[in-house]
Amino acid sequence: MWESIFLTLIATAGNNIGKVFQKKGTVILPPLSFKLKVIRAYAFNKLWIIGFLMDIVGALLMLRALSLAPVSVIQPVSGCGLAILSVFSHFYLKEVMNALDWVGIAFAGAGTIGVGVGGEEQDVSSVSLLRLPWLLFAVAILFVLLNTWLHIYKSKRREQELMQSEVVEEIIFGLESGILFGMASVISKLGFMFSSLGFSKILVPICIAISICCSATGFVYQTRGLKHGRAIVVSTCAAVASIVTGVLAGMLALGEQMPSAPSARLFLLLGWILIISGVILLVSSTKLIALLRRPLRQSLRSNSEKNQTLRRSMSSRGKDLSTSTVIQASTLHHLLKEKT
Repeated sequence: MWESIFLTLIATAGNNIGKVFQKKGTVILPPLSFKLKVIRAYAFNKLWIIGFLMDIVGALLMLRALSLAPVSVIQPVSGCGLAILSVFSHFYLKEVMNALDWVGIAFAGAGTIGVGVGGEEQDVSSVSLLRLPWLLFAVAILFVLLNTWLHIYKSKRREQELMQSEVVEEIIFGLESGILFGMASVISKLGFMFSSLGFSKILVPICIAISICCSATGFVYQTRGLKHGRAIVVSTCAAVASIVTGVLAGMLALGEQMPSAPSARLFLLLGWILIISGVILLVSSTKLIALLRRPLRQSLRSNSEKNQTLRRSMSSRGKDLSTSTVIQASTLHHLLKEKT
């Protein structure tokens, strides 16, 4: 189990850090196309090639991890890639991290340990092939409902002549991309399970090809959401939906079960919760910090206003006391003069 978790961490680190190298390499490169000059420019760019190779190696290691462990273990651990990317960006790209970022990283690390302690090997023979059509049917119905919801809100926007996208669109695009990412892992795992059950070996590359198509479609949905919406909402919904989809599909369709021991079950549940919480904190930490600073600023302002009011009252009291003292002194002086 620990071997597959270690492979998953390396794989998701390669995927995320590889994309950072590719993005840095494309700064001086033209838009990607099939022209020979453009392909040559990309091929001779060291940063882009390093990032591309890291991305490919990460994908291969992820497939290896899926062949060794259940999807309900691998998919949540893959969410820790955001934590690894944050640490890499902090030390390599010198990006500033706030306190909530470090809390999210700690949650993701603790959740990974919990999944490793609580996860256990699954019996491949317990897979029910009759559940697979129901899984595909449920995903199709869910997409129909989400797209219908999206169509209704878009029609309302046109009627009200609103230009800005609403939070509903961001949530829908994030959920759809996350579901597709989770299904990509499930379909890849399905190919390895078919091979273990004695089916034709040709099903493995077929399932991997379908998985690649699901991932590519998920990136399209995610890009559409990021283009018109906020990255915080889209990324959070995508990450959480990917983890939940992998866990539910693995248990309901692939026959994966919770650990038999109560302590292992508790560790696994805590691991899932901590990883999801860590991902949400890492994605939305900047927004949360800004929201937390507002009441802090208001309290500081109210305290400063109270101090200023207190100082003014003290100064006015001091002025009144000094004035009364001068009057009393002058009165006493006149009385002494009259007596003399």
